[in-house]
Amino acid sequence: MRGRLASIGARESMLSEGWNLILTEPGACAVPHDIPLSAQFIPAPVPGTVAAALEKAGLFDRENPEPLNMKDAWYLCRLFDAEPGEAILRFGGLATICNVFLNGQEILFSESMFTAHELPVTLSGGDELALCFRALGPRLSEPGPRARWRPQMITPAGLKNFRTTLLGHMPGWCPDIHAVGPWRPISLVQRDTISIDNVSIRAVLEESGVGRLSVSLHNNAEGPAMLLRCGGMEQPFEKIGENHYSAILKLSDIEPWWPHTHGTPRLYDLTLVSDGEEYSLGSTGFRRIDVDRGADGEDFALLINGERVFCRGAVWTTADIARLPGGRADYEPFLQLACQAGMNMIRIGGTMVYETPDFFALCDELGLLVWQDFMFANFDYPRNDKAFLGHVHAEIEEFLYGVQASPSLAVLCGGSEIHQQAAMLGLPMEFWSGPVTDEIIPAIAARMRPDVPYVPNSPYGGAMPFSPNAGIAHYYGVGAYMRPIADARRADVRFASESLAFAHVPQQRTLQRHLDVPAVHSPQWKARVPRDRSASWDFEDVRDFYLELLYDFDPARLRREDQERYLDFSRAVTGEVIEETFAEWRRKGSGCNGGLVWTLQDLLPGPGWGVIDSTGEPKPVWYAMRRAFRPVQAVFTDEGTNGLDVHVVNETDTDLDLELEVVCLRDGKQQVVSGNMAFKLAARSAERLASTALFGAFFDTTYAFRFGPPAHDASVARLRSLADGAVLAESFHFPCGRGKALHDASIEASLGRDGDSWIIDLRTDRLAQSVHIDVEGYRADDDWFHLAPGRVRRVKLSALSGTESDVPPTGEIRSLGSSRRIGLTG
Repeated sequence: MRGRLASIGARESMLSEGWNLILTEPGACAVPHDIPLSAQFIPAPVPGTVAAALEKAGLFDRENPEPLNMKDAWYLCRLFDAEPGEAILRFGGLATICNVFLNGQEILFSESMFTAHELPVTLSGGDELALCFRALGPRLSEPGPRARWRPQMITPAGLKNFRTTLLGHMPGWCPDIHAVGPWRPISLVQRDTISIDNVSIRAVLEESGVGRLSVSLHNNAEGPAMLLRCGGMEQPFEKIGENHYSAILKLSDIEPWWPHTHGTPRLYDLTLVSDGEEYSLGSTGFRRIDVDRGADGEDFALLINGERVFCRGAVWTTADIARLPGGRADYEPFLQLACQAGMNMIRIGGTMVYETPDFFALCDELGLLVWQDFMFANFDYPRNDKAFLGHVHAEIEEFLYGVQASPSLAVLCGGSEIHQQAAMLGLPMEFWSGPVTDEIIPAIAARMRPDVPYVPNSPYGGAMPFSPNAGIAHYYGVGAYMRPIADARRADVRFASESLAFAHVPQQRTLQRHLDVPAVHSPQWKARVPRDRSASWDFEDVRDFYLELLYDFDPARLRREDQERYLDFSRAVTGEVIEETFAEWRRKGSGCNGGLVWTLQDLLPGPGWGVIDSTGEPKPVWYAMRRAFRPVQAVFTDEGTNGLDVHVVNETDTDLDLELEVVCLRDGKQQVVSGNMAFKLAARSAERLASTALFGAFFDTTYAFRFGPPAHDASVARLRSLADGAVLAESFHFPCGRGKALHDASIEASLGRDGDSWIIDLRTDRLAQSVHIDVEGYRADDDWFHLAPGRVRRVKLSALSGTESDVPPTGEIRSLGSSRRIGLTG
């Protein structure tokens, strides 16, 4: 029997203590009594994985993992504290093939990592619970339904027949850490005489602005008196069947839920009152999501509450590749950083795992939209296997039930790269689809979350499913395919649910603590560089291509002659590419409606795809994304002989009084020409201004006409609020390339206090590129940024965990174009 939702008021005890893990050869022990007394018993956390238990015992190295799916893994526990009598055993998730025994008798056989189970049991006191996770490895070679293609990225092909994560099975970018064990909680539920369960919640924002809340439930009490409360209003429940009740509450003065970049993510508490007792039903938000396909039907844009929203963010991997945790404390550091970086969307890809309701609750609170792939990727999945399709039905329903009240759930997607995989192998269009993503999932989604748009696959649309100029794209023209940055416009990207993958170099302190080996040529370093399986290049080669393109340096020579400088340029360049690409996508007149970077976090410390390293520390590229994603933004675009345009964006719900200043600098310091303009920018709008309109005369801002030597090497756009003079955004343009604008800048830094926070005031005599603030125990609120002369730049320092903030911070400041090190002392 599969579970839905814990009964309201029921007593639920988590079975998290007292577990022991024993590893045996496949099939050696059929039942718990077969386990030899001489077996090694290893304390095991639950929820948890075999990898986590072995790692805690010092028997597993996630950086050099051994296969975990080639042995049977037994979990044993005595239920000494459980009261005798009737109860329900609830298993939140068992990875992947598992026999469950109670007092030596088998009570459950589970074949899917993604389904929960509830089992009525009779306890006698001191009962023994045993779980045996059978070795999946030997079964992956067993014949199954014939597939029409085999993916290149995932091994082995037999994984398509089992409902388990693909993490650990993707050579080249994911460590071979296999998911085995009770990865979600195990609990014991003892129902009260009166039980309330099967609670169904639906929150809708109507076009009129009225919020409509519908709740139905099962209550086995005789004639209960029940009320639904929300937003200061209440509505009695009505009986609609035997022990079934429903209530519909309309709220006329509702405040909509918005992604945090466009408004306030307003949530409302839901309360059930039954016979005078109050029970929390959690919280929900009211919002409306529509998809605009455009006049040609080829577009993909999300409209939230009727407003077009430019979605930006990253693809989630996991909070910990060994533990696969699902608690709020595990998610919060990464999601907080996503929010602080100005991201408004997180995508959970089809190669990962389903995250828990805690993940969605945090996204609800933070105002982060969630694009949810179901866990299907690349394979031609079985089409007529009834057992397999039964697992599909169960996992989709259980996932949607768990997040039924979550306003952050924004897109449901059948899976990842299934259509693309078939198309790239040359199969005709009729081979791309299958019943799982085209029939089964959309039918369930339409029934359970009709308020959330559904797409069959990612990417999807166009003559080829991977064509970026239609529908949903995985765009790597800039990035893996090493196209010039102008390709970001030429490709006519509509919506990139994946994009811009690079081997991002972490901060130096992370490398010193977790990967203190020579960069690039050390085998340990190279093992952390992601690559496409069987490709003759990796994503470090991709990064080096853009280093040469943007700075006109030979990366190999720079690395050979000055490795420290090479690493600093490598840290800076990926952020520069991302800032310039998103400037193209967010400019006025762009047809792009969103872009998600691959990926949010790394799986191991090192030069991985993540913009946050696996320790939770932002990489230099994270700061660039924070600048690129500002809701109030100013960006340059080089329009060739049309000059240098400035695009000013206001995504907020408030009109803004602004001043825009543009300055062109020679040798990074002398103002050649400048101009400014004051104007009002309406809420949810963007404007495009020609730089020459601010100057009042012609100036070759892009050095397109080339009348003699360049008159300047950099332009700076600065957007200020007229209300308080605060600088809201800055943008930089380098007409002859960044390499021609590297200067030996003299930076002055002064340390001070602003309330309880430490701050650094920075000045420079000339343009300083990619200024890095390296302070032990602190994180700067901006880093690797360009510093222009003519104003003081204030940077706030936030103390990291364990840092005594009363002690003045120490460190150094440096920039790309200079060998100077500016010491910072209290």
